[in-house]
Amino acid sequence: MVFDRKTFIVPDKTRFDERVIVTNGDVVVGDRCQIQFGIKTDGSIFVGEHVTVEGGLEADGDIRVDIFSVIGGDVISNGNVFLGEKTRVKGKLSLKGDLDVGDNVEIEKGFEAKGWINIRSPIPIVIYIFIYLVQLLKMGRSEEIDKILRELEENEGKTMPISEVFLFVPNDSVVGVQKSSVNNNLHIGKMCKILGNYDVKGNIFIEDNSVMYGSLKSVEDVYCGKNVIVHGNIDSNGELKIDEKTFVAGNVSADKIFLSKTASVNGTLLAKNGVSFTTDVKIDIKEKIERYEKNADIVDEVDKILE
Repeated sequence: MVFDRKTFIVPDKTRFDERVIVTNGDVVVGDRCQIQFGIKTDGSIFVGEHVTVEGGLEADGDIRVDIFSVIGGDVISNGNVFLGEKTRVKGKLSLKGDLDVGDNVEIEKGFEAKGWINIRSPIPIVIYIFIYLVQLLKMGRSEEIDKILRELEENEGKTMPISEVFLFVPNDSVVGVQKSSVNNNLHIGKMCKILGNYDVKGNIFIEDNSVMYGSLKSVEDVYCGKNVIVHGNIDSNGELKIDEKTFVAGNVSADKIFLSKTASVNGTLLAKNGVSFTTDVKIDIKEKIERYEKNADIVDEVDKILE
């Protein structure tokens, strides 16, 4: 899946249990987010600055929590754990790797680490670099200073490697049991079970066989794939496309609605610029025309005779 810093990405087979988001691959939570769930994954977890996670964190890989963030439950990792300055863990910390903690980190129920423990000095690393460079200047070692500055410049802007499958929550998002908000787009993968009512400032895209336990509201377009179930309303200011065998339990409203004849909506349909019904037959005819132009159907007939 292509990474987009503005899109809330939920990978295939992710499920929102009552209080825990269970997913696969790495999890990246942007700055200033509020997550009213815990997070469990077979990958690693990266949490940004000033984030509140009301539940715990559990990962088979590493866990990294940046400065001024609060974790409301236990933190469990089979890898290494990094806790930034003034991070607070309200539960217990357990890890099999190394622990790296910053200044004024609080772990309320204690911790258990099987690797090395590194407690960093409260003096920022920038101050250390500055003092070191001043000393080198006094010693007249300008060549070494140039080398250090080049290395710092080369390392600047390097991206943090994450897995091909990942869950990404953009900055300033709210992921709640009752109310969730995303400042840009929302992309939900296949066979997911998502809990919550979502207010999205961009587009919403739901892939096949996923279930939404809540309503959807979008400033732009909404697309629901095949066999999707939405236990709520769908409200879009743009176009709404509902694919084959999709079920919407509530009302549906949009600027324009494209509705499959095999889909069903329990509530009312409201579209300012009309409702268009699409059929599987149209798709089949289009495919047959394309196949005929390529003589694919003739080849198939010959294959049948030979059989």
